[in-house]
This record gives sequence, C-alpha cells and structure tokens, in this order.
Amino acid sequence: MTTFSLDPRRTALVLIDLMPRIIALDTAPLKGTEVLARCAALAKATRSVGGLVVNVRVERPGVDYQPEGSGFAPEVAPQPGDLEIVKNTLGAFGRSTLDAELQRRDINTLALAGIATNFGVESTARAADDLGYETVYLIDAMTGLDEESHNFALSKVFPRLGTLCTGTEYIAALSD
Repeated sequence: MTTFSLDPRRTALVLIDLMPRIIALDTAPLKGTEVLARCAALAKATRSVGGLVVNVRVERPGVDYQPEGSGFAPEVAPQPGDLEIVKNTLGAFGRSTLDAELQRRDINTLALAGIATNFGVESTARAADDLGYETVYLIDAMTGLDEESHNFALSKVFPRLGTLCTGTEYIAALSD
C-alpha cells in the first residue's frame, strides 16, 4: 500500500475524456463503465474535502459538429466549482487554458484518471511533468485501448513521473 498525503486545496483530480463515445470503446483491462463509476466516486470524495475536480473532454478541431456522445457522461458532469477544459489535442495541456487555470488556483499536484491510459492520460502526464506538477496516477481509475499499452504506461512511464496509487489510497491521502 502506498502511503502519502495530499493537500486538498492544492490538489486537482483531472478526469480525462469521460465522454459516452469514449467510454463505449473496447478498452482493457477495465471497461469504460467501470472507470466511469470509479471516477465519479473519486470526484465526489475530492469535492467533499475542498479539492478541485477538472473535467477534460476532447473536441475535434475544424469541424462543424462533434460526434454523438462528445459531452461529459452525466455521472461526471461538471459541478459548481469544477473546472471544465475542452482540448483539441491528445493531452489536456496542449492549446488549452489548463496550466493557467491551475496556477491561478495555486494547484501543485494533479491526480490523473480516465480513458485512455496510453493516450490522453499519458500525454497529460508528460506535459504535467514538464510543467513541474507533482503527479499521482489512479491506477484503478484508468484503462487503455489495450491491456499491453495500459500496463506499459503503468510499469514503465508513470513510475518515472510520479506516484501510483489506488483510488482508496488517494482518498486516504486527501484525508490525512
């Protein structure tokens, strides 16, 4: 079990691409609906201690309309006080206001979750590291487009960038 503490006022839970059309993809090792349920519970816990929830979704640039299912899943729809980021790149930082919004709120730690581990989550993680954020990876609240790629990110990439933990460990760290 990973033991650490987080300051809820300086921590943001970043939920990546929890949109119906992405949740419905064939993912592994977890189904998108499992990740969605876990992320909804983590968002509720984060809000309960005064932490920031960042809801990130992707929009395709240069098109007249977005595909059906491009909004947030109702279970993780932004609540008052949450930050909503619309991205046009793989990661949440590219061509968005995320870094400026986090700095304005004095956030120094990001807890990352969502779909897909080896695309949006990993791209966001790498940019967060480049920008100097401490990062926490909620390993039971993310899934990949295939299990091998998901496991590679968890075993080779994320340990070099930050702390891996379960949702239970994250909630405990926020409460310390």
